[in-house]
Amino acid sequence: MRTSVTRVFFWISGLLLAASLTGCGYNDFQRLDEQSKSAWSEVLNQYQRRADLIPNIVATVKGEASFEQDTLTKVIEARSKATSIQMTPEMVNDPAAMQKFQAAQGEVSSALSRLMVVVEQYPNLKANQGFSDLRVQLEGTENRITVARNRYIQTVQEYNVLSRSFPTNLTAMVFSYAPKANFLVDNEAAISAPPTVDFNKP
Repeated sequence: MRTSVTRVFFWISGLLLAASLTGCGYNDFQRLDEQSKSAWSEVLNQYQRRADLIPNIVATVKGEASFEQDTLTKVIEARSKATSIQMTPEMVNDPAAMQKFQAAQGEVSSALSRLMVVVEQYPNLKANQGFSDLRVQLEGTENRITVARNRYIQTVQEYNVLSRSFPTNLTAMVFSYAPKANFLVDNEAAISAPPTVDFNKP
């Protein structure tokens, strides 16, 4: 008899605990944490896709003997620096690591933008079908990066609001759910806009 009563007690206690965890946002923390990790993985995938395109772009541009070597060097160096930073899903909780990663990727974007501007001065490159195909792929990748970053930003914002709002902030304190690091931009509207470089300029 005592055993049966004990089992019922634990069963009821378990139900009450589950209900309390649901009401205090515990399940929401789990959901948003997984979503943020998934969104971050997609950001990394798209940045890697861009990094993989760069060697082919550089190799094609090198075919133009008179092309500015300094411009190519900056692209190569920026790519090397960015790919040397290994960002795991767990590192999104480190604001310093996030800032370093974002700065490196920003240098890649800047170097590529400069490269495409300089290309406009070389008719042979503009007419090169192989290079034209790579430019289209790069434009598509830049757009995917923007979409992936926006999805990550939105998910992290939801997570951070949950971790700072009452009463879910109490759950965050109990389970050590610290706010996650997010992308920082001087102009938040710019992050949702497509790249400013016109890759299809005639």
